[in-house]
Amino acid sequence: MRHSKLIDRFCENRERILWCTGGIASLTVILLSCTTTTTRTILAPPSIPGATYVGSSECATCHEDITRDFPTATHARLKAPGENAKDAGCESCHGPGSLHVTSGGGAHTIVNPGKSPNACFQCHLEVRSRFELPYHHPVLEGKMGCSSCHNPHKGSAVKGGETSGMQSVVGGGTALLSQNETCFQCHTDKRGPFVFEHEALREGCVVCHSPHGSVNQRMLNERNQTLCLKCHFQQQTVPGQIFIADVDHSNFLQRGTCWSAGCHEEVHGSQVSGALRF
Repeated sequence: MRHSKLIDRFCENRERILWCTGGIASLTVILLSCTTTTTRTILAPPSIPGATYVGSSECATCHEDITRDFPTATHARLKAPGENAKDAGCESCHGPGSLHVTSGGGAHTIVNPGKSPNACFQCHLEVRSRFELPYHHPVLEGKMGCSSCHNPHKGSAVKGGETSGMQSVVGGGTALLSQNETCFQCHTDKRGPFVFEHEALREGCVVCHSPHGSVNQRMLNERNQTLCLKCHFQQQTVPGQIFIADVDHSNFLQRGTCWSAGCHEEVHGSQVSGALRF
């Protein structure tokens, strides 16, 4: 008799119990999702075993020239204001510096992004993936570093001239020299001046090239003549003929790329050919 009453009571309250259980489970899921998910990437500064943070003021003791110019740097804009971030400056990229300070500047007691790009990749995740593409600058191979083209401590993060070519190539912005100067440090043969120049150079090397990496040879933004046709407008005024710069290119486009078909081999500029043929 008692057993049957318990069963009847349970059946009467079963729906209420299920609703309460489901509500508690849903509330738990919501609370966990609010505390464990985020819409942005969470980044952590580099770590050095046994080291603690000492603040950027300690760095200024030896690196006065760098800390003096750092407020002008693009990276300085990333520093969060307030008491919680007052010591998060140099060490956000170089790791905690206590061991570096006590050792008098020991080379292996601090993270040096100039020798390893991993510190940069903590924030620039998309760049890390580009260096995995088939054609890229040899950063992962250790033959050059991010600082070969970028200056994190002064001016624009992308190197590219101040006011004189005689000065070190750092920070660009509205300076007189273009960001091409960064590329010309290594690719000196592309600097010119040329009697017949390719106007694309005025807009910058990145108009045609992806410096971090590309699926195309020579780190080009587009494959083959598709790259050229983005700027060099084509007209089809006569059936079967494609005119570019008033010249029928119908047969030329079938030979391969514009710069390897014996037509425009000196795409960066030429001293003797207005068509940049040689």
